[in-house]
Amino acid sequence: MAKKGKGNRIQVILECTEHKESGMAGTSRYVTTKNRKNTPERMELKKYNPILRRMTVHKEIK
Repeated sequence: MAKKGKGNRIQVILECTEHKESGMAGTSRYVTTKNRKNTPERMELKKYNPILRRMTVHKEIK
């Protein structure tokens, strides 16, 4: 039987950068997956922030 290693697909958390800087209460976070072989660096996506009510940049956090 073949040995199972770590998969390439991992779960990451994306957090809004604009919301952190604004000092408002609460956070906007999304959970998604990424392929660590294709994107070894941290992800950055534009997602909807319901508190600010607009699209903002969300960066991967540890």
